[in-house]
Amino acid sequence: MSPLDFTVEELDELFDLAEDIERNMGKYATSCLGKKLATCFYEPSTRTRLSFETAMLNLGGSVLGFSDAAASSAVKGESVSDTIRVISCFADICAMRHPKEGAPMVAADRSSIPVINAGDGGHQHPTQTLTDLLTIRSLKGRLSNFTIGLCGDLKFGRTVHSLIHALERYEGINFIFISPEELRVPDYIIDVLKERSIPYEEVIRLDDVMPQLDCLYMTRVQKERFFNEEDYVRLKDFYILNKEKMEQAKPEMMVLHPLPRVNEISVDVDDDPRAAYFKQVQYGVYVRMALILTLLDSVKEKGGKG
Repeated sequence: MSPLDFTVEELDELFDLAEDIERNMGKYATSCLGKKLATCFYEPSTRTRLSFETAMLNLGGSVLGFSDAAASSAVKGESVSDTIRVISCFADICAMRHPKEGAPMVAADRSSIPVINAGDGGHQHPTQTLTDLLTIRSLKGRLSNFTIGLCGDLKFGRTVHSLIHALERYEGINFIFISPEELRVPDYIIDVLKERSIPYEEVIRLDDVMPQLDCLYMTRVQKERFFNEEDYVRLKDFYILNKEKMEQAKPEMMVLHPLPRVNEISVDVDDDPRAAYFKQVQYGVYVRMALILTLLDSVKEKGGKG
């Protein structure tokens, strides 16, 4: 499951459902009664895993799974294909995070139940992207005609890659990529932007572009993606968003962050009404509830499991 699996119209329907869930939580409290979500997390996670579990519990369903590859048969050498076939006997839907790019797609091809990609290596993080899109739409009222700055680790940041791919499809999006040379956006993404004549700019200094931004998407420099400790130490504090920098921004600009943060956003920004990263976490629960409902309804319509 990738945001690109949905048309823009289908995404609008998903977000409409998520916003209805936000307004009428009680209406959906028993929607997944008797259904089970398997969370298969081969990599550590707090927000994403607990967000999925909370979403399913809010819908009246139940949860099973593992939170670490060491707690699964992967340590015995079991393949992802075999694992998902086994999980399909126990659960109605699965959320999978894996360090290898493409692993959740392999699982989806072998599975008899819907498999949601909860992050694969440095490649994609689709449900975070759905969260980001819903947050922007809910707080700005639109997903078109704005300038977004993406700042920090744009090379390894799967949330960044997914968000760029999703926003490419909306009108009037202007991208500003803010990163050190070593962590710039991969060429394959730049090639697509050029091919589609989508405006973008690459800069090193955040201060140079703050006044232009309608949305600032901050990311941490991810230690786990570096092979060299020295490179990580040199780059980890390259960008720190603080109160002084926020003074340069538009009054209505919003700050997003997929979390966890380390120190790239100072805590003195947390009380700024433009800081939306904790609201973003809550929107993540709503959009995952909507996604679970949509995928299970799709299975029902096709006469599949359940």
